[in-house]
Amino acid sequence: MSEVFEGYERQYCELSANLSKKCTAAASLNGEQRKQKLSDIRNGLENAEALIRKMDLEARSLQPNVKTVLLAKLREYKSDLNNLKSEVKRITSGDLNPSARDQLLESGMADALTASADQRSRLMMTTERLNQSSDKIKDSRRTMLETEELGVSILQDLHSQRQALLHANNTLHGVDDNIGKSKRILTNMSRRMSRNKWIVGTIVAVLLIAIALVLYFKLAK
Repeated sequence: MSEVFEGYERQYCELSANLSKKCTAAASLNGEQRKQKLSDIRNGLENAEALIRKMDLEARSLQPNVKTVLLAKLREYKSDLNNLKSEVKRITSGDLNPSARDQLLESGMADALTASADQRSRLMMTTERLNQSSDKIKDSRRTMLETEELGVSILQDLHSQRQALLHANNTLHGVDDNIGKSKRILTNMSRRMSRNKWIVGTIVAVLLIAIALVLYFKLAK
C-alpha cells in the first residue's frame, strides 16, 4: 500500500468527519453566522475534493493489483463527498424562510444526516475490508518475493555446480591428455629398448664369433 495514499486518506477522513459536524452545527444557525459557517464548509469541501484528486493520481500511478483496491476506496470517498455536498445544499435551501428551515431540520435534514451516518458506517466497513485485502496482497507479494529470492538462490547454486562440473570435465580432459602423452612416451621407450636389445644381441654375437675365430686360429697352429 502507498504511504502517500494513506496520508491523503487520513486527512480526508478527518476532514470529512469535521465537515459533517459543521453541517449539523450550521443547520441550527441563522443569518451571518450560518453564512460564515457555510463558507467555512465550502472551503473544506474544496480541500476534500483536492485530497480526492491527489488520491486518484497516486492510486493510478501504482501497480494494477494495488490500484484496483485503492480506486474502490476512492469510489466510497467520492460518494461520501457527494453526500456532504447534498447536506450543504439542503442547509442552504433552508435560508429561504424560517418555516422551510424548520421543516428541513425536522424531516429532510434528519434524513440526510441519517443517510450520511449510514454512508460513513458502510465506508468504514468497506475500508476495513479493503485494508484486509491490501494485507493479503502484501502477504502474497512478500511470498512472491521470498519465492523469487529462493529461485535466485537455487539458480546460483546450479550455476556454481555447473562451474564445478565444467572444471572437473576440464581436469579430466587434462588427465586424458597426460595419459595419452605418457602412453606415447612408454611406447617410444619400449621401441628403443627393443632396438637396443637387437643391437646388444648383435654385438654379443659378433664378439662370440670373433672369439671363436681367434681360438680356432690359435689351435690350428
